[in-house]
Amino acid sequence: MVAYHRKKATVVLFILCTYAKITDGWLIFIEWYYFSDAVKIRLSRKNKDATKGEHAMKKLFAMTAAVLLLFSVLLGIPAAYGQAPETGKTLDILFSHDTHSHLNTFTTVVEDEETDIGGFARANTLIKAQRAKDPDTLVIDGGDFSMGTLIQTVFETQAAELRMLGYMGYDVTTFGNHEFDYRSKGLANMLTSARTSGDAVPAIVVCNVDWDAMESAGLTEGQQLLKDAFAAYGVQDYTVLQKGDVRIAVVGVFGKDALSCAPTCELKFKDPVQAVKATVAEIKANENADMIVCVSHSGTWDDPKKSEDELLAKGVPELDLILSGHTHSRIREPIRHGDTYVVSCGEYGKNLGSLTMAQKADGRWQVTDYQLIPITADIPADAQTQEVIDRFMDTVDEDYLAQFGYTKDQVLAENDVVFSNLKDLGKVHTEHNLGDIIADAYVYAVENAADYDGVPVDLAVVPSGTVRDTYARGDITVEQVFNSFSLGIGADGVPGYPLIEVYLTGKELRTAAEIDASVSDFMTTARLYCSGLNFTYNPHRLLLNKVTDVYLVKDGQRVELQDDKLYRIVADLYSGQMLSAVTDMSYGILSIVPKYADGTPIEDFEDVILTENGKELKGWDAIARYMASFEDTDGDGIGNVPDYYSTLHDRKKVEDSRNLSALLKKPNRFTFILLGIILTAVVLVVCLVLLLRKLVRKLRRRRKVLD
Repeated sequence: MVAYHRKKATVVLFILCTYAKITDGWLIFIEWYYFSDAVKIRLSRKNKDATKGEHAMKKLFAMTAAVLLLFSVLLGIPAAYGQAPETGKTLDILFSHDTHSHLNTFTTVVEDEETDIGGFARANTLIKAQRAKDPDTLVIDGGDFSMGTLIQTVFETQAAELRMLGYMGYDVTTFGNHEFDYRSKGLANMLTSARTSGDAVPAIVVCNVDWDAMESAGLTEGQQLLKDAFAAYGVQDYTVLQKGDVRIAVVGVFGKDALSCAPTCELKFKDPVQAVKATVAEIKANENADMIVCVSHSGTWDDPKKSEDELLAKGVPELDLILSGHTHSRIREPIRHGDTYVVSCGEYGKNLGSLTMAQKADGRWQVTDYQLIPITADIPADAQTQEVIDRFMDTVDEDYLAQFGYTKDQVLAENDVVFSNLKDLGKVHTEHNLGDIIADAYVYAVENAADYDGVPVDLAVVPSGTVRDTYARGDITVEQVFNSFSLGIGADGVPGYPLIEVYLTGKELRTAAEIDASVSDFMTTARLYCSGLNFTYNPHRLLLNKVTDVYLVKDGQRVELQDDKLYRIVADLYSGQMLSAVTDMSYGILSIVPKYADGTPIEDFEDVILTENGKELKGWDAIARYMASFEDTDGDGIGNVPDYYSTLHDRKKVEDSRNLSALLKKPNRFTFILLGIILTAVVLVVCLVLLLRKLVRKLRRRRKVLD
């Protein structure tokens, strides 16, 4: 079927090229690679300065390539997915990753439309249907199966996420960075709960934990807990599965960026590529495997130098398939490097990945069918699966929410505002109302706490990476609020990151704004959304000099920053713990030092956790309190989200101008440093040129003397 559609597409391209109806300034080039079994379509922008003759030659090339491709199709030469293999071995695979505790269907915004999506009960309907067709289907997961909804609050005692993967028949998974959110003790307890439950659970594989390095330095208490728990559960570098006539080795790996996003992880890890390479060599030496699959929590990025799983595919070409988790990527067509395919289906169980692979005559495998199946409301939920999920959810009210005075279905507010979706929060670098309402909630909760100390909050900060979902229109429940800010655990061992307070100088606040403007493009999870601080930036200005205006807002009035004055900042614990990673992105140039009120540097962010009556003030609870405080404008007894959030308020203003005056106004110290570096480089180049000219002249004079 796939090959048929590709043939139709080829004929369409042939017709387009033949009639030269190439629109929107693009020329189509079709490249045919017979030996690599691949057809590639390349688009090239017309060159306005080219002659008519050059354009004619390009069109002639396009038409010729199309004709060749058409003949290849008619003759049955394989296209991108290829034709039936000669060995006869095939394997069906279903996959997921980054489900983040989303056992239930949930309401969110997908491509600007509010919709009900996901849910393990619906996914299991598809899995059961596939197994009815092919009982030997391989089902795998790429990690981050936990941390994202209320069910994570019973992570240690119920291990619901891992047990649900086992219930649905998943064969293998790996660890993601969020499996470490509850620290070593929490992960060890979860593994023990899963193992002793008596339920089926998937194998867990990860090959690059560096136990040797940790043992040589002496295992910490947390590392020892995890080593014992891993051994008891049976965590291995790889596992071998038999599916029909296909023997599959599945290796797991934990990526570099995943580690940088796991500040509470105590484990040390080897280089992912080198560790997988060594493990694959072991597999080839000891296992008679037909296929080698890697479940990787490393991810793919637009920048090929950072795209870890593509680097893995290039570095370990013996891998047949890489299931790529961590970056929540949705890869619509497999990425191929040599004979290695990289696939991803997106986050939160919104899609179930499906592919079929067939073995070629040379023993390698090719994808013959690939699709991402949306888990939408029109897929019936498997009743038995939903019953199991409901039993897990029933433990949440009593075991967790009761201590906060909530129930999961309690309605906090009614909402008619269209909030930004989650992807825009990281990708579209401007103010977003979703960030605004959460930052405002922090200020409200601190200043309205039962034991508020009377010191006003100058600024609240919310990084985009801590926000896990948006708010749809309609009733906003406790469960939805928790799901929107669900990460972590506090020093008290209770799920949910607490709020912390730190003090920064006015000069450091300017630097924080510059970090957001200049560095967050390279680390979009660090995009900042603020309450109390407004700034303007121009994306076209020099790096580290993009911010042109920054000030505080008090009672709706502009307040200028004083460089040496200390200001009270509220954020969540995770943001504080990740501060060093953000600073590292600027190579230490843009550094800030969080302090106590007396100006003393903070050594441990757990020392500045905010409490109320001795209990940690959790970030998600702050949002819930703010929602519950809204005025009831329609008289039905439930507050309404204010219309204030239907518009933006210049908290982060983008000055999108290339005007020379806009690019050069208000230069900061980094501008002069950069100009100094550039000037020094120019002087060095000029000196080098002059030196070379002098040497050349000297050599010429010597030759004349010798002649």
